[in-house]
Amino acid sequence: MRTKPEMMGQLRPAFSELNISEGFEFDTEIVTNEIKEDCKPLLLSNEQLTTLMKDMNDAINKGLSKDTNPSSVVKCYVTYVQDLPNGTERGKFLALDLGGTNFRVLLIELGENNYFHMDSEIFKVPEYIQTGKGTELFDHIAKCLAEFVKKHNVDSTVTLPLGFTFSFPLRQVGLTKGYLNSWTKGFNCSGVVDEDVVRLLKEAIRKRKDVEIDVCGILNDTTGTLMSCAWKNPNTKIGVIVGTGCNACYVEKVENAELFDGDSSKPYVIINTEWGAFGDDGKLASITTKYDREIDELSLNAGCQRFEKMISGMYMGEIVRLTIVDLANQKKLFEGRLSDQMKTKGAFGTSFISDIESDKANYKETLKVLNEMGISDPSLVDCANVRYICECVSRRSAHLVSAGLAVLLNKMNEKSVTIGVDGSVYRFHPYFHKLMVEKTKQLANPDIKFDMMLSEDGSGRGAALVAAVAVRDELPKMNGVAAV
Repeated sequence: MRTKPEMMGQLRPAFSELNISEGFEFDTEIVTNEIKEDCKPLLLSNEQLTTLMKDMNDAINKGLSKDTNPSSVVKCYVTYVQDLPNGTERGKFLALDLGGTNFRVLLIELGENNYFHMDSEIFKVPEYIQTGKGTELFDHIAKCLAEFVKKHNVDSTVTLPLGFTFSFPLRQVGLTKGYLNSWTKGFNCSGVVDEDVVRLLKEAIRKRKDVEIDVCGILNDTTGTLMSCAWKNPNTKIGVIVGTGCNACYVEKVENAELFDGDSSKPYVIINTEWGAFGDDGKLASITTKYDREIDELSLNAGCQRFEKMISGMYMGEIVRLTIVDLANQKKLFEGRLSDQMKTKGAFGTSFISDIESDKANYKETLKVLNEMGISDPSLVDCANVRYICECVSRRSAHLVSAGLAVLLNKMNEKSVTIGVDGSVYRFHPYFHKLMVEKTKQLANPDIKFDMMLSEDGSGRGAALVAAVAVRDELPKMNGVAAV
């Protein structure tokens, strides 16, 4: 049984009254034409994506150039990571992964015959610390580090190498020195912007006097993702995160990275693009919706990270919520009735999008989400419309990431590339991988072959591997380094 859209406004049976059979399949015909029309700005054509790719390629080239980098919104930070794991790494290594409201500490042991063991623990960053003093943030991290090391019975007389994943825009001037460019993802700690975050962490550890840790490398989560995948597949040349935030790194020729002042005898270096800031100069204005503008204006970093705000998990749910509220206010959803939850900023989590799009039949998950949001009697058409909105928002997100990946693939022009991918959106959304693969194939040069590899704990394991490679390369007996 299927009620025609034009009749639904009159009859509007509650979902519970529809008695849909288990064999029901989704039918996009019941999505109302007015909802489809209102969602059109969220659907990007290949022509629009190709224009975006040209602008992003220009921005990346500006970021790589010594002369134009200061004016480029895509900063293309040099990571100083030039070597991949080669299988000879041995020992115990710590990793610290800070990139959101929670952070992790990991203890990783590497041994013969690809032996790998990992212990990890998640610690919360309280909200008052996220927007408090920088010293409080690093003191809190050092305290948790010390607790973790003690809990796992690490010999206090042994100095453990640590890789530090710091997933915020970072200007590196060495493997163990990096200056925060700007806070993102809801953080706004004072006294950290333009400061060396490795120094701040070391000072916090030193103050405690109860743990011996040597910070061997600082990196972004994208670099960690690339390193983690490269441990299993040396063909990995790109790392991308689609989670709370969105960013990518890739392998670049040293001669193209004009700001690099490291070892020029090695041909390549990993570049952290910080592409989340693409569009901060207005290049995304033609595809920005009113919902994107509202999210940006009400954010802690208005005017910044425009590309990321159209993609990442921190914002996708809010884009859907704003769309639903707007269309309900126009009497195009729920007969204009809205709950307090649906009117609350941030109440519609991005995980709800994955739940709704995971529906196989009957809109059971959609109904569950809407009930949780205080919408107790949605019609079948309401459920179909909400699912369609979610599909449009997630498809746009995946296609924007795909355009960025196509830029990097075309720029590198390697015949075969493995792309390491991590992040909650990519990992948990039921169709994100498929959407990215299909669109990237359409946009990248046809003679380039690529595959996407889910990173196994890139931001954690990858950080430890950076430390392991740094220690490996300090040992004279360890030669035969695997160059990027």
